[in-house]
Amino acid sequence: MSFAEHSVESSPTVIRLTDYGVLPDSGLDAQPAMTKAIQAAAEIAGPVLLDCPKGCYHFYPEKAIRKPYYITNTTSEEENPDVTKTIGILLKGMHNLTFEGNGSLFIFHGKQTMFLLDGCKNIEIHNLHTDYARPTVTEMTITESGTHYFDVQVHPDSRYEIRDGKLFWIGEGWSFSEGPMQTYDPLRNTTWRMDNWSELTESVEELEPMKLRLHFDHQPEVVAGHVLQSRDGIRDQVGVFIVESSNITFSNVGLHFLHGLGVVGQFSDNLTFQRMDIAPRLETGRTVTGFADFIHMSSCRGKITVADSHFAGSHDDVVNVHGTYLRIVEQTSANTVKVRFMHPQTYGFLAFYPGDEIEFVRSGSLTTYAANEVVEVKRINPRELMLTLAQPIPEGIGSHDVIENVTWTPEVEVVNNHLARVPTRGILVTTRRKVEIKENVFERMQMSAILIALDAESWYESGKVTDLTITGNRFIECGRLEDPVILISPENTEVDESAPVHRGIVIKNNKFVTDDTLTLCAKSTRRLVFSANEIVTGGESMGRLSSVEDAIRLTACSEVEIIDNLFHDR
Repeated sequence: MSFAEHSVESSPTVIRLTDYGVLPDSGLDAQPAMTKAIQAAAEIAGPVLLDCPKGCYHFYPEKAIRKPYYITNTTSEEENPDVTKTIGILLKGMHNLTFEGNGSLFIFHGKQTMFLLDGCKNIEIHNLHTDYARPTVTEMTITESGTHYFDVQVHPDSRYEIRDGKLFWIGEGWSFSEGPMQTYDPLRNTTWRMDNWSELTESVEELEPMKLRLHFDHQPEVVAGHVLQSRDGIRDQVGVFIVESSNITFSNVGLHFLHGLGVVGQFSDNLTFQRMDIAPRLETGRTVTGFADFIHMSSCRGKITVADSHFAGSHDDVVNVHGTYLRIVEQTSANTVKVRFMHPQTYGFLAFYPGDEIEFVRSGSLTTYAANEVVEVKRINPRELMLTLAQPIPEGIGSHDVIENVTWTPEVEVVNNHLARVPTRGILVTTRRKVEIKENVFERMQMSAILIALDAESWYESGKVTDLTITGNRFIECGRLEDPVILISPENTEVDESAPVHRGIVIKNNKFVTDDTLTLCAKSTRRLVFSANEIVTGGESMGRLSSVEDAIRLTACSEVEIIDNLFHDR
C-alpha cells in the first residue's frame, strides 16, 4: 500500500514538537524535544504528522546525536579519520511520516549534519527553512585597495582572530586559516575559484572591529565590492544524508547553508526535491550557501527528481548523480573477487547487496565485457570487499579493471530550476537509465553547465549514459575557453569510434547565449543528436565562432545528427 492510499484510509496521528518541552523563538536547544517527538512518532503504527508550530528553533551540538556514517565523496582517512557525524535530527527506520515545518526556521550551531534519514520509507518534509548560526564559509567584502594592501569589511556572521599578523577564522567549535577561496562579483552575479589572498599576505591588521587591512609585497589586483569567500575544505559533516531509504520527498524547503557536501543520497530510491530554495536567506546579506555540491546522489535507484527549485551560491557542482566503480584487486576463487574503493574520499560503505547485478568494465576503454550477480558480500576492511558471484568470473581481467553495480542506477529528471553563482558545473550525471534535463536556466556557470563524464582512474564515478535528453533549457554565458557549455567527456584512454562509451544523447530546442564559448564537445558517443538549438554569440572573444560547426567539437563519435540549428550574433 502506498503512503497516499494509506493516508486516504486513516488520518495521521499528530505529534506536536511543542508538546515535548520546547517553544518556538525561545532560543533554547530544541534538539532534546525533537528527539522525544521523533521517538513518540516511531511508536505509532500508522501514518504520523510531526508538526512544528511556526517559529525559530535552535539546535546545539552538545546534545546532538553522534553516530558513525561513511558518506561518499566526503573525507579521506588522512583528512578526517573519525567518521562520526553530529546529527541534529535523526530519522531512523521511520515509515509514513510527514514532517511539517509550517514555515519555521531551524538554526544549527557548530558543525552538524542537519537531517539524517537512515532506513526510512515514505517520508515527506515540507515547509521548512534551515541555516547555520555561524556558516563555515566566511565572507568579507573588499572596500578599497592601495599600492600594497586592500581593506575588507567582514560579514557580521563571520568571526576572526589575528595571531602574529595572520588571519584565523573562528566559529562555534572550529577554526581555520588556510583553504579554498572564491570571489563573488555582485554586478555579474558570478563566483569563481582563486588563490587564497589570506595565505599570500605579509600581514593582516585590524583597522577597527570587523574591518581589516591585508598587506602584500606587491600590488594586489582586486575590485572594490567583490566578496571573498573562504573555507577549510574538510567535508566532515554533510547538510542532509539519506541512506538506504525510499520514497523520500523534500518540498518547499529552504536550505540556506550546507556544510560539507549538501544533500547526499546513498543507496536510496525514489528521492524527490521540489520547490527547494538552496540559496542564502535575503535578510542575512550573505552570498554563499554551500561548502561543496548542493545535490549529490550516489548509487541510488528508482527516480531522482529535482524540480522547480532555486540554487545559488555553491562552492562546487549543483547536481551530481553517479555510481562508484570499485577496482578488482584479486580473484580468490572461480567465483569470488576482492574489490577496493580507490578514491580517498569514498570508502567504508557496502557498495553491493546480494542479488545486485554487476558489470565488469575495462579501465582503459570504459566498456563492459562481462556481467554477473552478487550472491554474498563480506567487508574485509573499510577499503575492501569480498564478493561471491553467481557465475564464474571472466578470464582476462586487467590490472585496473573495475566493477559497477548496475542495479543501483536511477532515472533522473531535472526540470524547471534556476542555477546561478556556481564556480564549477551545473549538472553532472552518469547513469544508464532515462535522464531528462529540461526547462532549466543555467546562469554563468564558470565551467561546463552540463558535464557527462565517467572514469575509472580519478573519481571512479560510474554510469554510462544510454538515454539522455537535454531540451528547453537556457544557457546564459556558461563555460569558458577550455570548458564548453555542454561537455561529454568520458575519461577513456583507449579511444575507438567503434567502441563508444556513451549512447543516445539528444540536445534539442535549447538557447545558448555565449561569449564565443564552444557549445558542445563530445567524445566516444554514439547516436548523438544536436537539433533545433539557438546559439547567440558575442562578447570579448566575438568572432572566434562563426557557425554551428565552429561551436561543436567531436572526437570518436558516430551516428551524429546536427540539423535545424540557428546561429547568430547578439
